[in-house]
Amino acid sequence: MDRPPRRKPMRLKGWDYRRPGAYFVTICTHRRKCLFGRVVDDAMRLNACGEIAKTCWQAIPDHYAMARIDEYVIMPNHVHGIVFHEIDLASLVGARHAVPLHGSPYDETGGFGQPDPDSLSTIIRSYKSSVTRYINQYCGTPGERVWQRGYYDHIVRDAADLAAVCRYIRDNPLAWELGWEPPGYPFDD
Repeated sequence: MDRPPRRKPMRLKGWDYRRPGAYFVTICTHRRKCLFGRVVDDAMRLNACGEIAKTCWQAIPDHYAMARIDEYVIMPNHVHGIVFHEIDLASLVGARHAVPLHGSPYDETGGFGQPDPDSLSTIIRSYKSSVTRYINQYCGTPGERVWQRGYYDHIVRDAADLAAVCRYIRDNPLAWELGWEPPGYPFDD
């Protein structure tokens, strides 16, 4: 029996996504279905589902003390955004700092325990879950799948990289309407 192809890991091997940094994230809808509105006159016009996606994105810092959001855009079938992952000083107080790293010799779960509450993947998983729950509840799509599996990320390396990512995000509605890829997007594999 033929096995399905293995999924290529989308995270950078060896990178600790709990460490402080800036991350450019792209999250796509299931089957690239246009759920969030449409682009009109070079600007995104959000529908009710798009407003939910926007509200949940803006609420990320309310739920994660170490997360700050920057430039973002909700597009018809995907979300682009920058998440700054900062050091949460409150988590450094008390016994939390003594928890062994996943996969360390002292980690009794072998690295496969509960999701790390401080990781980028936990933030994105929570965002996707919230958007799905509210869309299914308020947009009349109970049980419908909203997101494709996983997400794409790019680790922002410096100020020039951040400027290019911000420009790409701002130009995305124009690019959508014109049917071209915005210039300065060097992050495709």
